[in-house]
Amino acid sequence: MMYVDAKIVTKPVLVIAFNRPDHLRVLLNRLEGLGISDLYVAVDGPRHVADESLVGQVRSMVEEIDWVENLYTNFQDTNLGCGRGVTAAISWFFDEVSEGIILEDDIVPDPSFFDFCSELLDRYMDDERVFAISGGNIVPSDYLEDPDASYRFAQITHVWGWATWRRSWDQHRLQIDDWYRTLPVGRLWESSGRSIPGLLFWAGNFEAIRRGLVDTWDWPMNLAAMKSGQLTATSNVNLVQNIGFDAQATHTTEGDSGLLPVEAARVPSRPVPVRKDRKAERWTRRNHWNATYLGTLDRLRKLVALKGEGR
Repeated sequence: MMYVDAKIVTKPVLVIAFNRPDHLRVLLNRLEGLGISDLYVAVDGPRHVADESLVGQVRSMVEEIDWVENLYTNFQDTNLGCGRGVTAAISWFFDEVSEGIILEDDIVPDPSFFDFCSELLDRYMDDERVFAISGGNIVPSDYLEDPDASYRFAQITHVWGWATWRRSWDQHRLQIDDWYRTLPVGRLWESSGRSIPGLLFWAGNFEAIRRGLVDTWDWPMNLAAMKSGQLTATSNVNLVQNIGFDAQATHTTEGDSGLLPVEAARVPSRPVPVRKDRKAERWTRRNHWNATYLGTLDRLRKLVALKGEGR
């Protein structure tokens, strides 16, 4: 389906892909007809022989795109993995642009997602309190402080459909071996929602990365936002669908995304105070992250099991 009546997307768009041509086809079908001017596509290299055909299909699909004014590609010869691969893709993007919208290959946005991101990219371009913009929403309206507002501010950037500026991404460091020295305890306490289970949750996540038990790029990015005390403008209605919960996924191989049904963005929007929606933060901490005392014990057991496997 082509959304030929949608406004032209004036902000640069980055698509990050790997070995899922079926997912990428759905996304590209959605993007075609939106009037995207500058499209950047990064594709990681194959991990093994079985990946080569799938990665080849993805690259061929990208090379056949003829519906954007400017197409830029970055194809890796070897596999960099989740952490280094996505980091390299976004760093390449922001080497070329100062602001932009980012989609992974399994994220299918409502067309209004681009209007939402564009409006807030302009509104907060020079506001150092704001780290990023997110179109993915998991929090029911009953658990929002102002459910009639178009968006709220959150500590964590939900990266299933998001946007940011070079000024924010420049803070990202994939290697966080010194996280406990660079993030003051008081800042971690505040960023974790002034919650002991929340603090243990994020400290455990950062420590798992430091010890090489988890390979990801977004937790180090959120560490950067915590260190700087910056927040993410997050839509109060869900603007994206995640179609990637299957056996091909790196992390999301089972369950569901938890995203609410997709709605159109509430744009144009009225500005809201740049402060955390603590009601939404509490719901997210307990129901999405499972950052409770029992949840903390469960994660400790899983980390011990990973360490026992030598990961």
